[in-house]
Amino acid sequence: MKIKFLGGCNEVGRSAVLVDDKIIIDYGMRPSDPPKIPLRSGSISPNAVILSHAHLDHSGMVPSLMNHAKPPEVYMTPVTRDLTRLLGRDTIKVGKDQGFVFFGEEDLIKLDEYTHTVAYGERRTLNGSDYELELHNAGHIPGSSLVHLRKESEEMSLLYTGDIKTGKTRLMESASPADFPASDILFIESTYYGRDHRDRGELEREFIDSIEETLNSGGNAIVPCFAVGRTQEVVMILHSYGIIPYVDGMGLSVFSIFKNHPSSLKDAGALNAAFGDAQFVNSKRRKKAISEPSVIVTTAGMLNGGPVLYYLKKIHEDPKSKVLLTGYQIEGTNGRRLVEEGCVEADGEIVKVNAGVEYYDFSAHAGDSELKKIVSRFCRNGTEVVFMVHGDHTEEFAAWTRNKFGCEAIAPNNGEEFIIE
Repeated sequence: MKIKFLGGCNEVGRSAVLVDDKIIIDYGMRPSDPPKIPLRSGSISPNAVILSHAHLDHSGMVPSLMNHAKPPEVYMTPVTRDLTRLLGRDTIKVGKDQGFVFFGEEDLIKLDEYTHTVAYGERRTLNGSDYELELHNAGHIPGSSLVHLRKESEEMSLLYTGDIKTGKTRLMESASPADFPASDILFIESTYYGRDHRDRGELEREFIDSIEETLNSGGNAIVPCFAVGRTQEVVMILHSYGIIPYVDGMGLSVFSIFKNHPSSLKDAGALNAAFGDAQFVNSKRRKKAISEPSVIVTTAGMLNGGPVLYYLKKIHEDPKSKVLLTGYQIEGTNGRRLVEEGCVEADGEIVKVNAGVEYYDFSAHAGDSELKKIVSRFCRNGTEVVFMVHGDHTEEFAAWTRNKFGCEAIAPNNGEEFIIE
């Protein structure tokens, strides 16, 4: 089996793996200015593309693969299909505003035409190959999947975790490592290697206490969230404590998609109730939302564009207000800059933020101990090669695995190629 890494090595973003020159697993972009995209590997013309989930760092560049004379067949869950269509249209709009064009509406139409939806546990033979595909719940966001590929001619298999969560959240049923199929090769994300997540109940209580303190002092609590998954999780948390937020940005459209796929959710009723009580904001209502003590859940989660910049410019000098970050802030994003330098770039100007800035780790990724348990289970069940991807500490993770289990563990670089026999 031939493996080439086109992105997602020693970094979080633009995940892309090429298998036997004909199958691509994920094809994302990294949110930066301008966005970083996967490496070009000659003239890539895959027969098949498998998409683990719809976040842009995994799905964002898939539509660009549709401009071949013979587009590839694309495999993903039904929820991922709907989300990818939504995010693709938003990427076209943002690209026009920011001066980058990776694909057009015609590519999204073609992607829809060539997409095959796959349910968890369903087996499919990939187009033009002797590979059998099976997807399993990854617990990350609705529709997210672990990808299990078995090459029948070589009796060899691989499992690609994508982004995985085995701990509890309100939105999703967690992934269950006990149910994962054994595999010769493992690709595992490493986002939180070396860092464990705090107890979710304690974290929620601190988050709510901080918001209530902000409201009681007369300030605004701005909660930047990823549109897909995090917005819905945070609105559910707030609702469970009796707090009704304003919701601004794409999170509402994503909720509408989730609502159409209730079986992908842990508790569809709780999600519907939370959004049924929330107050929705468009550009005409933002002034009202910020004019009173309020909680505003808004995109973008890493502060790279979106309505959040409007709110930051309004509250940046108010020490009574707060920005409560709820997700990982990739290097090079406005969110990372806010954490490290106390400022953001908005509409071409640098804005110093004197409001409070706090971080709450409502992550939908596995923490250090969860990642190690997954690797331990696979290595003890016969996995011979482990690739550590999608993280800043992949070499340390690989070294830990080699020392602990003696199997071949590799932290690849973008562009590297491996032959596994």
